[in-house]
Order: sequence, then structure tokens, then C-alpha cells
Amino acid sequence: MYRLAILLLAAAAFGQTTYQIDSSNSGAQFAVRHLMISTVRGSLGKITGTIEYDPESLDKSSVKATVDVKGLDTREPKRDAHLRSAEFLDAEQYPSITFESTKFWKEGNALKVSGNLTIRGTTKPVTLTAEVSQPVKNQREGGTKIGAQITTKINRQDYGVAYSKVAEGGGAIAGNEVSITIDLEATAK
Repeated sequence: MYRLAILLLAAAAFGQTTYQIDSSNSGAQFAVRHLMISTVRGSLGKITGTIEYDPESLDKSSVKATVDVKGLDTREPKRDAHLRSAEFLDAEQYPSITFESTKFWKEGNALKVSGNLTIRGTTKPVTLTAEVSQPVKNQREGGTKIGAQITTKINRQDYGVAYSKVAEGGGAIAGNEVSITIDLEATAK
């Protein structure tokens, strides 16, 4: 009987868990070619959302996340203002980027998550690749935490971010391919 109780507790500990994204320990970064000669990197603002995660039954897993566009930072205030403007992300009209998953699956050692990404009011399917940590007990605050590093690439034109000026000499001022990396930490509810 004692062994059965321990097995049930262990199964519950590793079953489906609801996590709240920890905004203070999470971040979304992007990288895009500038003048086709260098890469500009920046970060977006606060990430919020909820994750339902069951590593043993991925079909029960889901994620809904929101990223604040107004918090965009490339360490260059004039460029940041331009990226927030209607020529790029239009942060006044579209203050957030959202992601809602549709499917989780394993591919080798990686976790794949497909879903709908919405930027500037345009929603397109995207697939994310995630390296997920094992759950860890937070000794200082209590509760269980999980982390992930998530990557994907998108074409900004697909989302209506259509700025396409060309520099003298013929190179695009901003590349179309955007690499996105999200460092995520979440706490079990």
C-alpha cells in the first residue's frame, strides 16, 4: 500500500501541470540583418501567459503567451522608436504579440510546438523548437519551476511588417528573416 501511494504521488508530480510564465525571469530576443552586412539584436518587453505541460502526454499540453511590443529595446532609442512606429510593428495600434499553441510533439531530443503567432493583427502558423528543463523545486519561494529555451525564424513580411527601403548601393536596410529566441521560466500554480 505504501509503494502504491508513492507511485501515485510520483505520477501526480510529473503529470499535467499548469505553469504561470515568470515575467521577471523570462525574455524574448530577436535578430535581423541590417544593411545586409551586420545583425541587429534586440529584446521585446514583458512576457506573460500560461502553460499546461504534461511531458508524458503532450497532446494535453498547451501554451498561451503575450509579449509587450512597447518594451522593445535595441540599445538605440531612435531605432527603437522607428521599430515601434507604423512602418514596422505599429505598437500604438498593436501593443502585443501573441502565441497560442495547437500541437506539441517530440522530434529527437527537442520539443516542437506549433501554433498561431499574431503580429500587427496578422495571424500565421509557426513552429517553435524548445529545450525544456526538468521541473525544479524553488527552495526560496516554494513551488516548482520549469524553464525552456525556445527558437524559431519568421519572415516579417508575412506579418505585415513590410518596411522595404533600400540603402544606397542596393542592400535592404532591414532583412526579412527574423530569428527569435525566448528564454522562459515558469512557476507551477
